Amino acid sequence: MDVNILLNRYAAGERDFNGANLHKANLGEADLSGANFCGADLSGADLSRADLSRCNFSRANLTDADLTGANLNGANLSEANFIGADLINVNLEETNLSRADLRGANLIRANLIRANLSEAELSGADLSGANLSQTNLIETHLAEAELNGVDLTGAILTDKEMSGTILHTGLSHKWVTWAGGS
Repeated sequence: MDVNILLNRYAAGERDFNGANLHKANLGEADLSGANFCGADLSGADLSRADLSRCNFSRANLTDADLTGANLNGANLSEANFIGADLINVNLEETNLSRADLRGANLIRANLIRANLSEAELSGADLSGANLSQTNLIETHLAEAELNGVDLTGAILTDKEMSGTILHTGLSHKWVTWAGGS
């Protein structure tokens, strides 16, 4: 789908872009809040500083996408593919990232407060300085994830999530809720 067509349809009130092909689309700084991109291909797309709050990206392909500084507050990102994506300084507060694939993603200083990361794949992801306060990390795969300076205050996780994780000084885990061992 052509970017101009998408933006014109959105401006006219359309919000359903289910399955759209937006491979390498330049949507940086666009306001697409509340849109449905379920199953869409946004691989390699520029979504930096875009307002994507309350969007539905479930099962979407965002491989290698640039979401630096984007606002995804309250978005549904379940089962989305973010492999190698840039999510630096992104707002992911109260998002649903259950079963999302974030292998090798760059989440430096990401705001993940109250996000649902249950069963998400974060192996090799860089979460340096991220805020994971009150985040659901049950059955999240964090093998070899970089967690330097991460705030885990009130996060829900088990010993299983932390095994094989790269831990550094500066990791804040005060008031972590341990949901039982495995």
